[in-house]
Amino acid sequence: MIKKLKEYQKPLRLILKYGFKDELKQKEFATQIGSDESVPPSDDAKSLVKDLQEMGPTYVKIGQLLSTRPDLMPLKWREELKTLQDDVDPIPFEVVKEVIEREFGTSISRLFGEFNETPLASASLGQVHLATLRDDDRKLAVKIQRPGIRAKITEELEAISRLAELFENHTETGKRYEISRVVQQFRRSLIQELDYELEMENLLVMRENLKGKRAIRVPKPIEDYCTSKVLTMEYLSGQKITEVSGVVFTEVDGAHLADELFSAYLKQVLVDGFFHADPHPGNLLLTEDHHIALLDLGMVGSVPNRLKDHLLQLLSAVAEGRSSDVAQVANKIGVPKEHFRRDKFDEAIVRIIEDRRGSSIKNADVGGLIMDVTQAAAVHGLRIPDSLYMLGKMLLNLDAVGIALDKDFDAEASIRRHLADLSQHRLMDEFKLSNLIPDVVELKELIRQTPARLNLLSEKIAENQLRIKIDAIDEDKLMIGFHRVANRITVGLILAAMIVGGAMLMNIESRFTLLGYPGLAILVFLGAAIGGTILIVNILRSK
Repeated sequence: MIKKLKEYQKPLRLILKYGFKDELKQKEFATQIGSDESVPPSDDAKSLVKDLQEMGPTYVKIGQLLSTRPDLMPLKWREELKTLQDDVDPIPFEVVKEVIEREFGTSISRLFGEFNETPLASASLGQVHLATLRDDDRKLAVKIQRPGIRAKITEELEAISRLAELFENHTETGKRYEISRVVQQFRRSLIQELDYELEMENLLVMRENLKGKRAIRVPKPIEDYCTSKVLTMEYLSGQKITEVSGVVFTEVDGAHLADELFSAYLKQVLVDGFFHADPHPGNLLLTEDHHIALLDLGMVGSVPNRLKDHLLQLLSAVAEGRSSDVAQVANKIGVPKEHFRRDKFDEAIVRIIEDRRGSSIKNADVGGLIMDVTQAAAVHGLRIPDSLYMLGKMLLNLDAVGIALDKDFDAEASIRRHLADLSQHRLMDEFKLSNLIPDVVELKELIRQTPARLNLLSEKIAENQLRIKIDAIDEDKLMIGFHRVANRITVGLILAAMIVGGAMLMNIESRFTLLGYPGLAILVFLGAAIGGTILIVNILRSK
């Protein structure tokens, strides 16, 4: 059972400690899954952060992802989880060298002219070194994955997935929040981050999509120097936007940069359908030439065409404070669960928008508002697609970056300015030849088959064989109801006949008597009384 498997101990203790409010339910769950673990339940958010950091990179990443899920975590817990940092020692250079040489099958000195042994940055999944090629003096950033981290994370995710499934099957909380589905989402996200070849493709796609945005820069990957565990790309030097001193902004048009940044991310979501899902201040740099550089494209989101239109409508309604439209679009985007109450959900959305509209805060955070909408959806039973959570997280980070660039930046005003152009882009995109081909094919099939269908219809009409079938009611249930009514009427008639027959028998003399009356008549009355009682009880119990 679970208690015998070492890899299950970490996530099991986490679930037992923070997944239950009282010890009785905790013990019931532990017994059901065959574990004798015992740990006092806790509602301390700081303690959760500490435990996640001690458990390692997989749990730190899950904690960071949970900080963006208002449907799963209260605000107090999300704020604490945002403080989670990758506190790890750097990889020794000998190990870095070994990974690179194993990946490329040659010595590091043949690959690079210079390779700085001191890392620029170190994190739980990998670290970055500065280097140059042998025949090129351009500075490059080389990201190397930590040895064994992929196998370790895969093994831990497998244990977490299994326990999440058990938690969902054995607890109401697990069922309500569909914990297995959430864990699978996290799993996909983490596995993608571990594939540096996929990140290289993300960089190439993003560079192409944003080539018209002059204020935004995306590092160019060096494709021949990339593998699934090593990513080599153009080095863009600069400072984290939130760490830039006020003196620098005397030379930089912060308002323009913030507006361009919002425009670029809105284009990614609403036009390209491919966006950088983790634009926190550490991944956005103000370069020396006063551009904004986007780094770390391991975590990206995608938006299907149909969802783009809904998100466009949602952002427009949010930016203009149209609460009823926000609720209507959210209902289109989401999938109702069994316990979904639309009236309660609509009331919650109206309350969220109206509260924000009446706020005295000048710069309302659009990301926070989107997060509140997703939280209301979760509370009232509306399943929201992952893209909307990632959009909320993206906008939440952009709100903070926008304020860092320009303290008077208004995110809502920026969205309103750009939505008209984005709507035009969406319309033009819909009418591209590549998007119209499926519709043209369908139209061709309709035109080709129309004469035959019209001919068949005219024949049916001429031969009086046209039939129209309307499924307005459930015929099977209706017939069952008729049968029940007919049976009760029949039983009632039989009972009435027994009573009349018994009354007639009372006038016939008989040697067999009961209570001084003819015995057969009494038996008939008794049978009618019992049958009538049973019929009345069945009618009262029936729906």
